[in-house]
Amino acid sequence: MILLGVGVLLLTAGLLVLWLAGHWRRETGVPHGRIVYDDTGAWQECPSPLFSQRYLLAGKPDYVVARGEHLIPVEVKPRRTAGRPYLSDVLQLAAYCLLVEDNFEGMPPYGILKYATATFPVEYTARLRRQLLATMESMRHDLTTAEVAPNHHSPRRCGACGHRGHCGEHL
Repeated sequence: MILLGVGVLLLTAGLLVLWLAGHWRRETGVPHGRIVYDDTGAWQECPSPLFSQRYLLAGKPDYVVARGEHLIPVEVKPRRTAGRPYLSDVLQLAAYCLLVEDNFEGMPPYGILKYATATFPVEYTARLRRQLLATMESMRHDLTTAEVAPNHHSPRRCGACGHRGHCGEHL
């Protein structure tokens, strides 16, 4: 009788763990597969950033998940609510795809953006890769040749800016 009670308890605990894991994956947008990189601290100590010497790029995707022979970067934006992904988020995810490609020698077919209200699989195409590289080149050009003016049109962004303490133009 005691063994039957212990068996039921173990079965119940196992089912609870499976339910919680499925619930967590739905909430975060992380697809099923082995998590090979996690920058959230939820599963392991936060790792070093991925780095590409070739592209002079570093970044820390929230997750990289092994699905079959592919590694899929996942970026979670828990406060973002939009009907479609922002271009800046798509380019950030593309940068993580590029880092996965350069660090693990395999081009991810897609990455995942998880907003509070929606999950967006973003296909990592040659066109998106070229757009990312052109954007990076443009940003590097601006850093070396132009004075980039701060954006003072958004009080919320201005209030969260890391330069607010020494900016003479803050809102």
